[in-house]
Amino acid sequence: MHNSTTVNTSQARFDAVAGTEKHLRRHGAGLCDLLDALDDKSGFDALCDLHGAVPERFPDADAVEQALRDIRRILSEQAPSALDRISHERSLPASDMARWHGARVSELLARFRHAG
Repeated sequence: MHNSTTVNTSQARFDAVAGTEKHLRRHGAGLCDLLDALDDKSGFDALCDLHGAVPERFPDADAVEQALRDIRRILSEQAPSALDRISHERSLPASDMARWHGARVSELLARFRHAG
Protein backbone atom coordinates (compact mmCIF):
# COMPACT_ATOMS: atom_id res chain seq x y z
CA MET A 1 0.00 0.00 0.00
CA HIS A 2 1.39 3.41 -1.01
CA ASN A 3 1.48 6.32 1.34
CA SER A 4 -0.64 8.97 -0.44
CA THR A 5 1.42 11.79 1.09
CA THR A 6 4.59 10.37 -0.47
CA VAL A 7 2.87 9.89 -3.83
CA ASN A 8 1.43 13.42 -3.74
CA THR A 9 4.83 14.89 -2.79
CA SER A 10 6.56 12.94 -5.55
CA GLN A 11 4.00 14.11 -8.10
CA ALA A 12 4.29 17.71 -6.92
CA ARG A 13 8.10 17.59 -7.24
CA PHE A 14 7.76 16.03 -10.69
CA ASP A 15 5.37 18.85 -11.64
CA ALA A 16 7.87 21.41 -10.32
CA VAL A 17 10.58 19.89 -12.51
CA ALA A 18 8.21 19.89 -15.51
CA GLY A 19 7.43 23.56 -14.87
CA THR A 20 11.14 24.31 -14.75
CA GLU A 21 11.69 22.50 -18.04
CA LYS A 22 8.86 24.44 -19.67
CA HIS A 23 10.31 27.71 -18.37
CA LEU A 24 13.76 26.85 -19.71
CA ARG A 25 12.37 26.11 -23.16
CA ARG A 26 10.78 29.56 -23.27
CA HIS A 27 13.28 31.71 -21.39
CA GLY A 28 16.49 29.69 -21.06
CA ALA A 29 18.31 31.54 -23.84
CA GLY A 30 17.88 34.90 -22.11
CA LEU A 31 18.97 33.46 -18.78
CA CYS A 32 21.95 31.88 -20.49
CA ASP A 33 22.92 35.23 -22.05
CA LEU A 34 22.71 36.96 -18.69
CA LEU A 35 24.62 34.32 -16.73
CA ASP A 36 27.28 34.18 -19.43
CA ALA A 37 27.76 37.95 -19.16
CA LEU A 38 28.22 37.92 -15.36
CA ASP A 39 31.66 37.86 -13.79
CA ASP A 40 30.66 34.81 -11.72
CA LYS A 41 31.24 31.65 -13.78
CA SER A 42 29.36 29.57 -11.20
CA GLY A 43 26.04 30.97 -12.49
CA PHE A 44 26.65 29.57 -15.94
CA ASP A 45 27.81 26.30 -14.35
CA ALA A 46 24.56 26.12 -12.35
CA LEU A 47 22.57 26.63 -15.55
CA CYS A 48 24.52 23.80 -17.18
CA ASP A 49 23.76 21.60 -14.16
CA LEU A 50 20.09 22.52 -14.49
CA HIS A 51 20.05 21.69 -18.19
CA GLY A 52 21.73 18.38 -17.42
CA ALA A 53 19.24 17.39 -14.72
CA VAL A 54 15.93 18.45 -16.27
CA PRO A 55 15.73 16.33 -19.46
CA GLU A 56 16.52 13.03 -17.77
CA ARG A 57 13.83 10.37 -18.04
CA PHE A 58 13.61 10.41 -14.24
CA PRO A 59 14.94 13.86 -13.35
CA ASP A 60 16.61 14.40 -10.01
CA ALA A 61 14.29 16.97 -8.42
CA ASP A 62 16.87 17.71 -5.71
CA ALA A 63 19.51 18.56 -8.35
CA VAL A 64 17.05 20.78 -10.22
CA GLU A 65 16.07 22.57 -7.02
CA GLN A 66 19.71 23.08 -6.01
CA ALA A 67 20.65 24.50 -9.41
CA LEU A 68 17.72 26.93 -9.19
CA ARG A 69 18.84 27.96 -5.70
CA ASP A 70 22.36 28.59 -7.00
CA ILE A 71 21.08 30.67 -9.90
CA ARG A 72 18.83 32.73 -7.64
CA ARG A 73 21.72 33.35 -5.22
CA ILE A 74 24.08 34.42 -7.98
CA LEU A 75 21.54 36.76 -9.52
CA SER A 76 20.75 38.33 -6.15
CA GLU A 77 24.43 38.89 -5.37
CA GLN A 78 25.09 41.02 -8.46
CA ALA A 79 26.11 44.56 -7.68
CA PRO A 80 24.17 47.25 -9.56
CA SER A 81 27.47 48.65 -10.86
CA ALA A 82 28.39 45.27 -12.39
CA LEU A 83 24.98 45.01 -14.07
CA ASP A 84 25.33 48.57 -15.38
CA ARG A 85 28.76 47.72 -16.81
CA ILE A 86 27.35 44.63 -18.53
CA SER A 87 24.48 46.69 -19.93
CA HIS A 88 26.94 49.14 -21.42
CA GLU A 89 29.49 46.59 -22.69
CA ARG A 90 27.07 44.02 -24.10
CA SER A 91 24.00 46.10 -24.88
CA LEU A 92 21.93 43.90 -22.57
CA PRO A 93 19.39 45.31 -20.12
CA ALA A 94 21.23 43.35 -17.41
CA SER A 95 19.55 44.95 -14.38
CA ASP A 96 16.07 44.31 -15.75
CA MET A 97 17.05 40.82 -16.84
CA ALA A 98 18.48 39.98 -13.41
CA ARG A 99 15.31 41.18 -11.67
CA TRP A 100 13.00 39.37 -14.10
CA HIS A 101 14.90 36.07 -14.15
CA GLY A 102 15.43 36.26 -10.39
CA ALA A 103 11.69 36.61 -9.86
CA ARG A 104 10.91 33.73 -12.21
CA VAL A 105 13.49 31.46 -10.57
CA SER A 106 11.99 32.33 -7.17
CA GLU A 107 8.56 31.34 -8.49
CA LEU A 108 9.94 28.02 -9.72
CA LEU A 109 11.57 27.40 -6.34
CA ALA A 110 8.27 28.10 -4.60
CA ARG A 111 6.79 25.11 -6.43
CA PHE A 112 9.45 22.90 -4.86
CA ARG A 113 8.79 24.31 -1.38
CA HIS A 114 5.07 23.61 -1.73
CA ALA A 115 5.88 20.09 -2.91
CA GLY A 116 7.91 19.21 0.15
